[in-house]
Amino acid sequence: MKDIRSYPIYRIKGQGMVLEDDDIVVEYPFTIFIDDEEIITLLCTPKSLKYLVLGFLYSEGLLEGMESIDRIQIHEENGCAYVYLKNANNFFKELQGKRTITSGCGKGTVFYNVLDSFKSKKIENKIEIEIDKIKDFMRDFSRKSEIFLLTGGVHSCGLYDKSGILIFEEDIGRHNALDKILGQALEKDIDLSDKIILTSGRISSEIILKVAKRGIPMVVSRSAPTSLAIDIAQELNIGLIGFVRGEKLNIYNGSIPSSKS
Repeated sequence: MKDIRSYPIYRIKGQGMVLEDDDIVVEYPFTIFIDDEEIITLLCTPKSLKYLVLGFLYSEGLLEGMESIDRIQIHEENGCAYVYLKNANNFFKELQGKRTITSGCGKGTVFYNVLDSFKSKKIENKIEIEIDKIKDFMRDFSRKSEIFLLTGGVHSCGLYDKSGILIFEEDIGRHNALDKILGQALEKDIDLSDKIILTSGRISSEIILKVAKRGIPMVVSRSAPTSLAIDIAQELNIGLIGFVRGEKLNIYNGSIPSSKS
């Protein structure tokens, strides 16, 4: 399924007006079923849907690993995913009564109480990386967003190690883009304990919580964090860097060397 659709628009430039086609990102309702029970409908970009399913369940702490899954069926035309688990009883016990609407774009939902995050295990594996390398990563990251360059309508997310980018995803929702990253990492059995998440969007509490649940030690954005995101990052020992633009950046939590060694 295509993630971009063309629409005729009137474009105004100064006193002039021209009728032309414009590329628009597709917004796609995508419903996840667990053992034939409807769980949630995400509003997303119709790309990397299997990774989105895996990452969403994984990042919410509802899926321990690939070994929990019996099979997954993706029906793109119907906008549905059917996930069959090997142990459904434990899944529904954990799910019950924990759905919370979040501040995320694209109908963000999490299945936990935000205050419980402060009881989560702190990140022990701190990552050391130079400021110059963070700036280089963000410049590289910003050039990779083809859908954004065409439409201006998506968020981007990347998984990096100290050498560079490992995975890149885009979606109308910044949390969806992160879930796609986490889903691909899960399927490919990538160790996340020494990795960095780069994101284009605001760093809100649900982004930090998704990262914390998977033991990722650092989040970097070209946008701003919220107050609760900073509080959680400080409590759980997650490096938090925002407003990475050109030669500027803000360190909200953690410390990194000032220059290349």
